Amino acid sequence: MAVDLALHGTTVLKQGVLPDGLVLISGADVVWSGPASHAPEHAAAEEIAHDGLILPGLVDLHCHGGGGVSFPDSTSPEEMLTAVREHRRHGTTSLVASLVTAEAETLRARVADLAQLADDGEIAAIHLEGPFVSVARCGAQNPEHIIGGDADLVRELAAIAGGSLATMTVAPEVDGADPVLEALAEVGAVPSLGHTDGSSEQMTRAVATARAELRREHGRSPLPTATHLFNGMRPIHHRDPGPAFAALDAAARGELVVEVIADGVHLDRRTVAHIFSVAAQDTVALVTDAMAAAGMPDGQYRLGALDVTVDAGIATLTGGSSIAGGTAHLLEVVRFAVFEAGVDLVSAVRAATTVPARVLGQEDRIGSLEPGRRADAVLVDADLRPVTVLRAGQRVEG
Repeated sequence: MAVDLALHGTTVLKQGVLPDGLVLISGADVVWSGPASHAPEHAAAEEIAHDGLILPGLVDLHCHGGGGVSFPDSTSPEEMLTAVREHRRHGTTSLVASLVTAEAETLRARVADLAQLADDGEIAAIHLEGPFVSVARCGAQNPEHIIGGDADLVRELAAIAGGSLATMTVAPEVDGADPVLEALAEVGAVPSLGHTDGSSEQMTRAVATARAELRREHGRSPLPTATHLFNGMRPIHHRDPGPAFAALDAAARGELVVEVIADGVHLDRRTVAHIFSVAAQDTVALVTDAMAAAGMPDGQYRLGALDVTVDAGIATLTGGSSIAGGTAHLLEVVRFAVFEAGVDLVSAVRAATTVPARVLGQEDRIGSLEPGRRADAVLVDADLRPVTVLRAGQRVEG
């Protein structure tokens, strides 16, 4: 068998860490992976023997920007590409571009631009974080643009997206939430429950409703998600457990995928460890919630209609204390989960690859180094820092 590239080294595959792994790439696809001793006879045009780890390309379900560019504030697909490429250079080979709460006219324009990037294969999909969220738990969302649930707006934005609308954040307690959940499943998107001041009962009910709608519509994923678990949610109290415990319980039952921003800012390392210990296998998705400052120095930035100050790598609303997104790349989130929270390497990698790929309904194409998948790989050193990134079999320039 003639192949374009052979990757040799310790490889993270679905079955675990393979010390003497081999990945064979032809064109844009993986054609074989497994123990080098079991490999078919092959002739490779190029071989790379890597001393660190070979990981699948990472998949970020929740990213607002990077490299100085914000998806909600860009005015063209070309400008948005700066953010996509910033994360791609650091190992995120599949990115879901996230918008924030805004007026309907602005959402239409931004979705149209992102739909072009999706059609061009530059992003994996689109996530809408609002506008059907809680004013009390809006975080860095502009409360002036928060509205009640509008199923017709969901359908309109999905039509503009042309099939690339993958997820949308909805607070379970907002007026009209159920019709929105139904509309999302109808248009092929996954409801993501979050930015909520609702009760435990309201979260549990919304999970059940979303699951039923996704099953009925045979959606891209059978499981809804929770938008950045614990963040943008009513805090836990012993007499009022709130939505976060209900979401984590649902993940423990295998009924919900929970997003986790394991960057040391949004969540304590012990909280990250606890989530992984409680949630069922493959129900945790590591995300960045990154904004324009990812990969950039401290300073002043913008997220939607709001000003953001970044100091010591922490983004907060200017003049306030609310966290306004992350500044880490997804590989840095994986690193924190492994080295600071003590999460098993394979579990952390799956949470940044296989699990989000399944949420997107694209697990047959991205999220692993299995044969038939797109040849996306991140070669990292012992500290999980990127050395070489491949996307569709091609090196990503640094």
